[in-house]
Amino acid sequence: MKVYALVGKSGTGKSFQATYLCGQMNIEYIIDDGLLIGRASVIAGISAKRQQTKVGAVKTALFTDETHMREVRDKLAEISPERILVIGTGRNMVFKICDRLGLPAPELVINIEDITTEEERNAAYRQRYEQGKHVIPVPTFELKKEFSGYFMNPLRWFIGRGSKNNDRGERTVVRPTYSYLGKYNISDKVITDIINHICMKSGDVFKVSKISVYKTGEGIKIKAFLVMYGGRNIITAAEKIQSEIAKQTEMMTAFNVEEMNIEIRGLKCS
Repeated sequence: MKVYALVGKSGTGKSFQATYLCGQMNIEYIIDDGLLIGRASVIAGISAKRQQTKVGAVKTALFTDETHMREVRDKLAEISPERILVIGTGRNMVFKICDRLGLPAPELVINIEDITTEEERNAAYRQRYEQGKHVIPVPTFELKKEFSGYFMNPLRWFIGRGSKNNDRGERTVVRPTYSYLGKYNISDKVITDIINHICMKSGDVFKVSKISVYKTGEGIKIKAFLVMYGGRNIITAAEKIQSEIAKQTEMMTAFNVEEMNIEIRGLKCS
């Protein structure tokens, strides 16, 4: 196994550049902020960006928790990658990560300054410290469960249309809890109000009898009990409402909708 390292100060764009660097060097897997990433998917681990504090984030990135470390270490032993890139803020950090995960010491340490321009690093710095945005080198749909309740956006470009980075694949921008000025909470009433509005706006629903919202570790499960207007294809109408509720709820709340079930309790005939 060949181990490489990418190092640089926080907020200099390491995670953004990682996928491009891996493509150039034919590296299949990445260790970044507590995650084992391979082929644009999260394979194992816990993201440091899910932690409530910066101290907790650092501990997660260093795999200090035994269960977390063992999960990733066992997965690495199982897949036995030929090449892997370890990302860290400095040489000491990447060597500690390799030791915790049972990886050989990196045979090549690459500094972020060697593969980016000052303009790119400044742009990354602004994203991190002025807007509280962090990049994860994985497509957004791969993170829906792990980051349910976090505001995420796909990132396909970094500076502008003329940037050479435009075609480097999709990453995700996430705002961790510790990057906000304070905590936020979305109550169940907000979710039920969204669902009520969508149902009544559809023109197919006479009354929303009840809405149940269950929060899980990976998102939310919703069940809506509806009385619909008769004289039309209620199955087609219900499927359309079901799809719209899931789509709009995810967009407006950032929750991953695991299930969206509709039960038709009655028909209103004119």
